[in-house]
Amino acid sequence: MKKSVLISAAVCGMTLSTFAAAQTYLLDMKGPGSGNPFWAAVQKGAEEAGKANNVKVVVMSPPAESDVQAQVAQIEDQIAKGVAGIALAPTDPTALASVVDKALKKGIPVVFVDTKGTNAGVSFIGTNNEVGAKMAADYICKGVAKGSEVAILQGIITQSTGKARSDGAQAGLTACGLKVVAVQPGDWDTAKGQAATENILTAHPNIKGIFASNDNMAMGAIEALRSAKKLKNVMVVGFDGTPAASKAILAGELAASVAQAPVNMGKFGIESLIKLKKGEKLDAVIDTGTVMVTKANAAQYSK
Repeated sequence: MKKSVLISAAVCGMTLSTFAAAQTYLLDMKGPGSGNPFWAAVQKGAEEAGKANNVKVVVMSPPAESDVQAQVAQIEDQIAKGVAGIALAPTDPTALASVVDKALKKGIPVVFVDTKGTNAGVSFIGTNNEVGAKMAADYICKGVAKGSEVAILQGIITQSTGKARSDGAQAGLTACGLKVVAVQPGDWDTAKGQAATENILTAHPNIKGIFASNDNMAMGAIEALRSAKKLKNVMVVGFDGTPAASKAILAGELAASVAQAPVNMGKFGIESLIKLKKGEKLDAVIDTGTVMVTKANAAQYSK
């Protein structure tokens, strides 16, 4: 089998490394999969799609979600190697736009997963984050008295995901008569989410609800409330439906979380690149769906 591959590559005038790259698809996530259940699930979906379609999937991510230059360097390296396609969750959509254009000009198809990019004509595969955040806000509205003070923990606001979740939550909370007295960044991080919540509690001791734009920050908020002995007095709703958050819901600490379908993001990302490589067309937006995780269904998300 190896011999036939070498002959085929030679006939096409390709080196073996170039031939291998032509069968390789890149998933470049803005967050490392290790230690983050969400990105681990995205990676799982991409790798499963690779096996099912008999193509190689290379998974990369910058050391931190804020390390834009590291992600740019990764993509430039893969473009130079002639990768077949790129599924990208951009750390900063604007900053990544030029390298995406570079890939497209070289005939390398690109799709955005989880976070929308700014490049025209590039499909987005992921959650309708504004709608999902509105779902979370509506849940808080049902459990918190009208006129109460509430807060929002933002992700990285320069990312479309962070902005959409913050905007969707603020619109929903305001519409039902709650007072959004604090909007603070937690940058998707547990420790930063805890610190932001501590600051909010100091400035607004009567707060009754918190929307955290991801479950990492929600878990941080819970720790801050636990330390302040206010865990039972403040409703916290997160976003992602991670196993840790689902266990916290079952324990009665976290009220709810909006679950995404991260496995589908990775899976649809690779499948979509293969379709583009074959000359097929994609919809501009491919919604991977959202589900409200509460005590009623949290058990199925806790594993």
